[in-house]
Amino acid sequence: MYPFRRLTVWEKSHQLTLRTYRATDGAMTRRYPGLSAQLRRSIAAIPANIAGGAGHATDPRFNRYLEIALASAREADYHLLLARDLEAIDGREYAILEARLSEVQGMLMGLRKRVLERVRQNGKRGGRTASPLTPHTSHPKVSRRTMEPGRATQPT
Repeated sequence: MYPFRRLTVWEKSHQLTLRTYRATDGAMTRRYPGLSAQLRRSIAAIPANIAGGAGHATDPRFNRYLEIALASAREADYHLLLARDLEAIDGREYAILEARLSEVQGMLMGLRKRVLERVRQNGKRGGRTASPLTPHTSHPKVSRRTMEPGRATQPT
C-alpha cells in the first residue's frame, strides 16, 4: 500500500478534475448534460484509480489500476475534444485542460514504467516489494561461490 497523496501524478490529476468540474459547470451542463457527465466521469476516474491502485498491497495490482487510469485519460481526451468541437467549452479553456491532461498522461506512463520495473525486480528478488515512491535500491547478490549473501563456501 502506498500513500497516494504523495504521488505528484495524483495531485495533478486531482487539480485537473477540479478545473474540469468548474469548466463544465453552467451552460455546458444545461446544453450538453450527457457530455458534461461523461467528461467529468472520465477525468475523475484518473485520480480515483490512482488512489484505488495505491491501496493494493502488490505492484501488479497497482499497475492494473494505473492502466485503467491511463484508459480513462484517453477517454477524457476524446470527450474534451468533442466539447471543444461542439463549442461547449472555449478554445482557451480547452488548451489549458488538454495540456494538463497530456502532462498527467505522461506522468502516468512514467509511474507505470517504474512500477513494472519493480515488478520485474521483485520477481528477481523472490517477491519482496518496494514502494514506487522511493528509488530502487540494490540488494546483495548471491554469487556462484556463495550459498547465502556473506557466507562463502569452499570451492570443491
